Amino acid sequence: MTRPIALVTGGAQGIGYACGAALARDGAQVVLADIKADAVERASRELGQGSVGMAVDMGVPDEVDALFDRIESEVGPVSILVNNAGIALPNDFLDTTLEDFRKVLDVNLIAVFQATQRAAKTMVAQGLRGSIVNMSSINAVVAIPTIPAYCASKGGVMQLTKSAALALAPHGIRVNAVGPGSIDTEMMAGVNASPSALETALSRTPLRRLGKPEEIGEAVAFLASDKASYVTGETLYVDGGRLGLNYLS
Repeated sequence: MTRPIALVTGGAQGIGYACGAALARDGAQVVLADIKADAVERASRELGQGSVGMAVDMGVPDEVDALFDRIESEVGPVSILVNNAGIALPNDFLDTTLEDFRKVLDVNLIAVFQATQRAAKTMVAQGLRGSIVNMSSINAVVAIPTIPAYCASKGGVMQLTKSAALALAPHGIRVNAVGPGSIDTEMMAGVNASPSALETALSRTPLRRLGKPEEIGEAVAFLASDKASYVTGETLYVDGGRLGLNYLS
């Protein structure tokens, strides 16, 4: 049986690498793509199982197209796409520049649309019943004042997921999203370094711990698999109960 080809963007470390590892365990041939060329090469070697590392800046449309051209030429058509690459660029709301706002949207939202559309065109042309999983966030629903572009982009990902799911359902292509809460990654390093900041985050998390990248990876692998064959247009929040918390007792 031919192994499905899975592309994971932002795959050099953290959640992206965990997604690649989970998909590889499920039998996919994984392509990890990341802006950090050396890191993604190392990550692909560590992952093994025929995985490939490719460098790309997801904020540059020409590089996104070139990435798909290379994968289709050297590996084959992508039937599982994980749109994980993302940036935040935190700043005071009043000091956030339009340039930085656009940079975040370019990577976190525009690239998700471009990659989803490009992957879907190939799936449709080749009759592949594929799966696309986007990385949203609890910040699609709740918000943090110092990352307005990030919050806007993740809300956009949530809605883009629904729109793409409706458009691609007739072709047998499912589109879903995962919305992480506080996960122990490089993005949380500043919080982890401050006991008071960490306690604030945990106070808003009923399970009273940070999530692990592997827990996000398993959620992504589930949505990409036939176990979720009747699930499309949904966002699965993996947040330790955070969105359900109304008040602190």
